[in-house]
Amino acid sequence: MERQETILIVDDDSEIRRLLSDYLTQSGYVAKVAADGRDLLKVIERSAVNLIVLDLMMPGKDGLMLCREVRARSDVPIIMLTSRGELVDRIIGLEMGADDYLPKPFDPRELLVRVQAVLRRAKGRSIDVRDDSVQSIEFAGWQLDTVARHLTSPDGVLIALSGAEYQLLRVFLDHPSRILTRDRLTTLLMGKEADPFERAVDVRVSRLRQRLLEDAREPQIIKTVRSEGYLLAVTVKYCP
Repeated sequence: MERQETILIVDDDSEIRRLLSDYLTQSGYVAKVAADGRDLLKVIERSAVNLIVLDLMMPGKDGLMLCREVRARSDVPIIMLTSRGELVDRIIGLEMGADDYLPKPFDPRELLVRVQAVLRRAKGRSIDVRDDSVQSIEFAGWQLDTVARHLTSPDGVLIALSGAEYQLLRVFLDHPSRILTRDRLTTLLMGKEADPFERAVDVRVSRLRQRLLEDAREPQIIKTVRSEGYLLAVTVKYCP
């Protein structure tokens, strides 16, 4: 018998937690709930979760901070919920590592469709990650620790990466000397086709270049290929 997938609902509104929990349970999922970030972290530490439905407007640590914390330790898919539907909030949520975004109020049936779609993409997602025995990756004098997920500069300075920055850098390092279109990057990062109006990938690339101390006008590591996409233009060495 196929194992039921587990959905974690994180929202400070008890009525929303109850409503979504009941609806997802009736739809064949195992539903777990958390009222805040502390409960969220406890659940993902103690049990396997296949997807997180995370409210943006949370007391204490908000959904963006929690998304970043979860993404730093796990690749579990995340759907952000928010009462604010501005494009900037959507871009920030995706930049932090969310897989999808649904503004409130919404019909539970729409959430169900999005849950099914994100889980389906997660199962079929292929990031072409190299052998798990790789512990570090060297490029242009930089060194990426794939276990601790931090970056060391050529001068020996330790650079902390957000979950989204690590994912993007890893995608480039796994595809050296290959032009990656925005559509391809979006698919590799989030397992979905790019929204023609979505600038999340460009924002991520810009922030990653800042981490790599790149000259925005003449980047040497991640180059822009006009009308095509981006290219990692340096030699990469994989170390066990």
